[in-house]
Amino acid sequence: MSAEHANLPPGVEVIATLPEATAGIPAGSEARTVRVTLSPGDPGAPPHRHPGPLFGYVTQGEILFELEGQPPRVLKAGDALFEPGGDVIHYLGANNLPDAQSELVVTMFAPPGTPVLTVVSAEELAERRHLRFTQPG
Repeated sequence: MSAEHANLPPGVEVIATLPEATAGIPAGSEARTVRVTLSPGDPGAPPHRHPGPLFGYVTQGEILFELEGQPPRVLKAGDALFEPGGDVIHYLGANNLPDAQSELVVTMFAPPGTPVLTVVSAEELAERRHLRFTQPG
């Protein structure tokens, strides 16, 4: 535990710290808090990207999570996540549980008026296939 977190009151816990996350915040951005609720087995949104970085926390269940260039991983309730946004493709954000709801809450930093996510075209996915950690069959 770092010195700045040593004297927190009871019940207050720092889950994750990522100092480099602020480097990707576009100038003039607003903070948006977004809750994503996935029904059992929900595959989540199709491959997409976000207009700015986001930092979040899985509040319930399990999320199968994959970003471009990283292996897929399972995030469980209590796990924190970071996504740089911008050009990086978010391939998976699926409910990993076939019989229970999963949920995460993120804070995204994005220019006002931009969409929360933009779906990536099939053509772009094909062009960037070499950047994906897993190679789909």
